[in-house]
Amino acid sequence: MELDPRRLRVLRAVALRGGVVDAAKVLHLTPSAVSQHLAQLEREVGRPLVDRSRRRAGLTPAGRLLAARAERIEQELAEARRELAELSGRATGPVAVAAFSSAVCHLLVPALAALARTHPGLEPRVIEAEGPDALRELRTGGLDLLVVEYDRADPDPAGQGRDLESTAVADDEYRVITPADWSPPPRSVRDLAERPWVAAPPGTACGRALERISAEYGFTARCAHVGREFPTVLALVRAGLGAAVVPTLALAGAPAETVSLLSAPVAGHRRIAAVHRASRSGPEPLVAAVTDALRKAAVDLGLTPTTAG
Repeated sequence: MELDPRRLRVLRAVALRGGVVDAAKVLHLTPSAVSQHLAQLEREVGRPLVDRSRRRAGLTPAGRLLAARAERIEQELAEARRELAELSGRATGPVAVAAFSSAVCHLLVPALAALARTHPGLEPRVIEAEGPDALRELRTGGLDLLVVEYDRADPDPAGQGRDLESTAVADDEYRVITPADWSPPPRSVRDLAERPWVAAPPGTACGRALERISAEYGFTARCAHVGREFPTVLALVRAGLGAAVVPTLALAGAPAETVSLLSAPVAGHRRIAAVHRASRSGPEPLVAAVTDALRKAAVDLGLTPTTAG
C-alpha cells in the first residue's frame, strides 16, 4: 500500500478545519481538488476515510488514525525546517500573520520590512484580525502567528489550552490624553473628574484601565462618547470632545501637539504577545523570525520590552 504524504496533508487539513470547504481555503485548493485527493487516498487504503453521512464532513476511525499520523509527519517536517534554518541562518517560505490594526501599522509593517532584508525568502501574508475567530484560524492552520493584546488583569489568550503558546512582544503602557486646547488645561488626572471622556466599550482593555483610574482618583468618569478604534478616539480628543485612555502604541505617528499627556501610573499596561501553535521543539523558524522582528520594532517605538511569557 502506497500512501502519498501530500494527500495525508489534505486529510489532516480536513480534520483540523472540520470540513472540505474550509480545508480548501487553508490549502489554497478548490473544494473539488480536496475531494479528489480524499477519494484517491480512500482508494489507496481501500476503506472510507470521510464520513459523508453528515452535513459537515467528519472522519471515520480509519480517517482519524491517518490524520494523527499526518500530524506526526507534519511535526517531523517542521523539525527539518528548523534544522535547515539553523544551518543557513535564514528562514524561508510562506507565513500567515494576523494582528490588530495598530499592531499591523506600527509593529508588523516595520518588522516585515526588516525581515525582507535579513530573510529574503520569507513570503508573508498579513491579515487584520483579532478575537476568537482569529484564534480559531490559528488553531486550525489558517494562520501561523497571531499578534494579540490583553489587559494586565486578563489571562494570556494562549493559556486557555495546551495547543497554543505565546511569546511576549512588549508591555504597552496606557496613557491619559486630553485635548491640547482645553482651558484651563488639566494638570493631573484629578482635574478630569468633571470633564467628559471618550470611553472604550465596556469590558475592553482600555475600558478597564479607565475603571482603575476612576477608582484610584475617586470619581466616576462621565463617558460622553464611546470609541472602539484608536483613530476614532484620537479624532474625538483632538476635536476637544473629551479625555481618553489609550496605549502608547496608539500614539505612534500622531502629531504630538494635537493632544496633551497626563501621568497615570495606576492605569497600568496591556501586554502585546505573539501566539503560535504549540510544538515539542518550539515555534517554527519563520514564526520565531517574525516574533523577534516584532520585539525589535516594539523597542524601536519605545515600548517596554519584556521576556515574560
